[in-house]
Amino acid sequence: MVRKTHHVVPNADGGWDIKKGGGKKSIKHFSLKSDAVDHGRGISKNQGSEFVIHKKDGKIQNPDSHGRDPFPPRDKK
Repeated sequence: MVRKTHHVVPNADGGWDIKKGGGKKSIKHFSLKSDAVDHGRGISKNQGSEFVIHKKDGKIQNPDSHGRDPFPPRDKK
C-alpha cells in the first residue's frame, strides 16, 4: 500500500514549500515556515495523508499522520 504524504520543505531560493510526496512542483510557497506548516496541515487532514515537516537542512523534523495508519503502534491495536 502506497502512503500519501505531504511535506513542508525549505526552498533553495528562500522560504518554505508544500509538496506532495514524490512531487517535483510546489503546491504553495510561503515566506514563513509556520504559515507553511499551518496550511500544509490543513491539506493533509483534508486528504488523510501523512504530514512531514522538514528542518532547514532537509532532515525530517517530525511526521504527523492524518489518515488510516497501515502500521499503528503496538499499544494502539
